[in-house]
Amino acid sequence: MSDPISIPSSSSSPSDSNSEVIPIARPSSLEENFYAERLLEGIQTRQAQIGIIGLGYVGLPLARTFYKAGFQVEGFDIDATKVEILKKGQSYIRQISNDWISEGVEAGRFSATADFRALRNMHIIIICVPTPLTPTREPDLSYIRATAEKISKYLDRGQLVILESTTYPGTTEEVVLPILEESGLQLGSDFFLAFSPEREDPGNLVYNTQSIPKLVGGVDAWGGYLATEAYAQAIKEVVPVSDAKIAEAAKILENIYRSVNIALVNELKTLFDRMDIDIWEVIQAAATKPFGFQAFYPGPGLGGHCIPIDPFYLSWKAREKGITTRFIELAGEINTQMPEYVVSRTQEALDRRGKTLSGSRGLIIGMSYKKDIDDLRESPAFEVLSRLTDRGAQMDYHDPFFPTVPPTRKYKLEMTSVPLNPDTLQSFDFCVIITDHTRIDWQQVVDHSSLIIDTRNITHGLSDDRDHIVKA
Repeated sequence: MSDPISIPSSSSSPSDSNSEVIPIARPSSLEENFYAERLLEGIQTRQAQIGIIGLGYVGLPLARTFYKAGFQVEGFDIDATKVEILKKGQSYIRQISNDWISEGVEAGRFSATADFRALRNMHIIIICVPTPLTPTREPDLSYIRATAEKISKYLDRGQLVILESTTYPGTTEEVVLPILEESGLQLGSDFFLAFSPEREDPGNLVYNTQSIPKLVGGVDAWGGYLATEAYAQAIKEVVPVSDAKIAEAAKILENIYRSVNIALVNELKTLFDRMDIDIWEVIQAAATKPFGFQAFYPGPGLGGHCIPIDPFYLSWKAREKGITTRFIELAGEINTQMPEYVVSRTQEALDRRGKTLSGSRGLIIGMSYKKDIDDLRESPAFEVLSRLTDRGAQMDYHDPFFPTVPPTRKYKLEMTSVPLNPDTLQSFDFCVIITDHTRIDWQQVVDHSSLIIDTRNITHGLSDDRDHIVKA
């Protein structure tokens, strides 16, 4: 093996750092380790180079956060198109500005590459790759495994590896660690390993990567301490936990909590619709209680990378242990049925008007999985659109963030966003509101549509005449 990675000494923090960082208390149980001490020095002086693998909605904001803290950051991605865009100093994610990218590229403090040989030069390597499900709803760890194999090939003494991708408890230790050990290096003495779950919320204007508390758990003692110290240089609050499994389980719990509660209000929506009760007003009324209640809202189905997927990682792991996670399975079943419920409500509404779904012209409004972002991951719009098309409807869509819809793993649409204007709206037999983007003129939609299927309650209060509006 080569000599330990060299970290230049520095007596002061980079000028980018605007606040003093108080060092994390060092556990007395840590044994002396030359490589760890060198890396700790590099972290505290911000001379350590950060390598981030996966430059999507998690990796790119994280790269910005470390860059703003004064670190030199290298981004790695297998998507050559993304890499070339970043090399030009541009962003491909709407909520990530070009400014820091162009500044970093010009200053030589941020770069992107598809050449993983450059991992040799990194002191800290952070994995931010997708963790999807297989068609049979089992964890697909192929991205994590492939990334770990690339790291193992170039792993050097003194490097810290951190997994951020959401997964089931035990993944870092049971999947990533054995692959890294194929390098011949030893955990805790030659290299260090930790897990720190991403907590990104695209489009959130209040919380971002720098301000959301960061959980950190080490597989080895030095790994947990070094990772905590590294994140503390860039993130406002870092919360160390006992080990990687605790951090992995905490992130799964966060997403299961949301999945189960969203499933509850989705189920109540279907019941209250039959009882002619407005679920949205019910939630608003219940939310006046100042304790013991948190408002969750129904929708057309779950979207985004976390909530529709992550709970099934734990249910799969539970089956391996001989346990059935009934709450998780039931919540998943209810939430995955919501696109079909939207289609059924659409068909019922057309039937009452003497029309059939087959042959009708329909418009999906909003393809993103949530409002005001250019993110299509697991969006229920695809499933609703597909089901309506399968039943004979002639479908179009409008979304201000997607003039065309790029292909996903499951769907490849050859469609173009249609403009929203009175003539266009009047040409459709129905429109289904999937995403409540704020830049859409909803009053115009209400005034000029013959039939609206509203899954977001965005039309509430826009018209006294509600005969052509159906909540779903």
